[in-house]
Amino acid sequence: MSESESESRKLGSEEISREFKTLVSSDDLNSLNHMQNTILGRLQDSNAVLSHFNDFSQHCYAEISGDIARNTCVVKSVKSDLDYIFQKLRSMKSKIMSTYPDAFPEDSAREVIDRRPDLELPK
Repeated sequence: MSESESESRKLGSEEISREFKTLVSSDDLNSLNHMQNTILGRLQDSNAVLSHFNDFSQHCYAEISGDIARNTCVVKSVKSDLDYIFQKLRSMKSKIMSTYPDAFPEDSAREVIDRRPDLELPK
């Protein structure tokens, strides 16, 4: 490639650059640049707030995770205890009903439907 071709390409690219500059006014470019900087600042502020919130949430969760685990074990234990108690009560009631058929009123003899939600099944 000769030096004259290189010079003509350079002049051509400069001319194209000048033409592009005339398509958009400098005020519009400055306004656009200002808006982009404003948006960037807001996004950086939002990011800082979210980072702070995540750190705070992580700290709070670390403090209460042990309590949550213990309470979960207690609730499961209470549930199994209550299930056992209700099973024993049904067994006792059926034994009493077989031995003494007149011990309970008629409407109490029918099976009671357990309407409690099963908390161990995912919804």
